[in-house]
Amino acid sequence: MNPGQPRSLRKIIHIDMDAFYASVEQRDYPDYRGKPLVVGGSPEGRGGVVVAASYEARKFGIHSAMPSKKAVQLCPHVIFVSPRFAAYKEVSGKIREIFSRYTDLIEPLSLDEAYLDVTVDKAGIGSAIDIAWKIKHAIRDELGLTASAGISVNKFVAKIASDVNKPDGLTFVGPSRLEDFIARLPVEKFHGVGKVTAAKMKSLGLHNGEDLRNVPESDMVRHFGKVGRFFFHIVRGIDDRAVQPNRQTKSIGAEDTFAYDLDDMAELELAIRKISKIVAERIERHNMAGRSLTLKIKFSDFRLITRSQSFPNPINGLDSIISIAVSLLKDSDVSGKKIRLLGITLSNFLHPGHLAKNDPFAPLTLFPDE
Repeated sequence: MNPGQPRSLRKIIHIDMDAFYASVEQRDYPDYRGKPLVVGGSPEGRGGVVVAASYEARKFGIHSAMPSKKAVQLCPHVIFVSPRFAAYKEVSGKIREIFSRYTDLIEPLSLDEAYLDVTVDKAGIGSAIDIAWKIKHAIRDELGLTASAGISVNKFVAKIASDVNKPDGLTFVGPSRLEDFIARLPVEKFHGVGKVTAAKMKSLGLHNGEDLRNVPESDMVRHFGKVGRFFFHIVRGIDDRAVQPNRQTKSIGAEDTFAYDLDDMAELELAIRKISKIVAERIERHNMAGRSLTLKIKFSDFRLITRSQSFPNPINGLDSIISIAVSLLKDSDVSGKKIRLLGITLSNFLHPGHLAKNDPFAPLTLFPDE
């Protein structure tokens, strides 16, 4: 056991539904089964982005957040369907009920994935592997869907493990395999490592967990800031984060790192539209209503600035998100400067119960209770 690692090891399961939205559509509509299918976007490729793609569509290179036009180019016969978030939320509630048969320590990350702490399980089974199998079988038998499971002693490894054998997989990484498993991970697999950070790591000769383990903590912090300290500990298998059953979503957002630096305002506004579409869909998916919008701008020299604006009422819909984000961009004096990344985040969420019944935003923001 590593220094700093808790003496009593947890049993953590990460459950991740397989192509959740697309799989629900294929379950409910048999004609869609076995065919490339996209949730969201436009079949004419005139606008919008892919919210989710079936595994059949993924074989053509289609993935979430891809523009519809690109999806059609990759697979001209792909099927587009409109999102049914109410249906997905209903199924998510049934999945949560299956989880609750074994533990009350459930931390949902979205409608289709969650952490479970089964160190002490309600059914007295004892084996996290057995519990994960039972959950997977229940989801298949009762809901007609498949899920992948990762099992380990901490959240970081459990989440990565759930992605190892998708779809319908189960991967266990025990204490004796922990360090070797992390050592072989490409840096792109580490939580919090995006395209830019991965490129920076590789420029420093850091390609996998073993490379990261050889870097002193002070150098990790110098190169990557506070998250460098997280990387330093995680490559040694140290992750003491507890499963938080009452975790509240504090912000919802999306960002895009561009293939080349942008300095044209028309291109930047187009990028904002694309990112805003993703944020609006995520807000609807999570049944949230935010009153603050933050625009994140990273320049070609890696300088980062943020600009925020808050409102007394919830920001109402896609057009408002676009308008506010474009206004913040224009007020940020970016003319002639090369921009590598843009991000949009909504926060300062209003609890549905706080909205007055005569609030003009009520049709969009008064959501059913969880």
